[in-house]
Amino acid sequence: MLDPSRISAIAEELATAERDRTTVPLLTARNPGMTVDDAYAVQKRWADSRREAGARLVGRKIGLTSKVMQVATGITEPDYGVIFDDMVLESGASVEFDRFSNVRIEVELAFVLSKPLEGPHVTVFDVLDATAYVVPALEILNSHIELQGRTIVDTISDNAAMGAMVVGGRPVKVDEVDLRWVSALLYRNQTIEESGVAAAVLGHPAMGVAWLANKLAQHGQSLGEGEMILAGSFTRPMWVERGDTVHADYAQLGAVTCRFE
Repeated sequence: MLDPSRISAIAEELATAERDRTTVPLLTARNPGMTVDDAYAVQKRWADSRREAGARLVGRKIGLTSKVMQVATGITEPDYGVIFDDMVLESGASVEFDRFSNVRIEVELAFVLSKPLEGPHVTVFDVLDATAYVVPALEILNSHIELQGRTIVDTISDNAAMGAMVVGGRPVKVDEVDLRWVSALLYRNQTIEESGVAAAVLGHPAMGVAWLANKLAQHGQSLGEGEMILAGSFTRPMWVERGDTVHADYAQLGAVTCRFE
């Protein structure tokens, strides 16, 4: 493990990059031997600082759960990050492009919990039982670490590249639809750029939430009632530029839209 003072220094470096909307060189290149546990310690220190500054935890995100995302990033295991209240936007939002160092979009489902989930033995059935509803969402990825050569250690340290999320469409109970077959078409400026189905997330999107609950248990944490969980993307990340309009059509679950200004 890295020295606690080094953990704090890295967390502050990433907080500064967030404020300045810049990127920093690869952490793994500058901290030989840095581990996944070190990375989660950095993420926790950064998150604790945000809480101390008044931010409110409203959920978690899961990343790299689908094969298409693992191929796109070269990273072969899932990760997670935290979601604060100022990261949640509603469909139709005008998003400040300069708020982020770089902008990519992913298509996901968000699970809103009606009761807590605590690992280490959470199953997909436990997740479905604990879910109040599922709702379409877009994740806005934002990296504060240079993209070329990133490892999962770099990504986890950077809150799993969580920038913001846009929520919309039609909330549904888990027994109203086969979540495996929820599909989406992702448009940028009226052109379909990506498409996918939710089964790409570990065979069932609820599996991602189960993985998260069990992983959090290893770090002495759990999922609370009311938390919103981004279950993982079932499309590749799509780059967007200033002025782009993004629209995701989830068929019977409605649509999510935002514009980057």
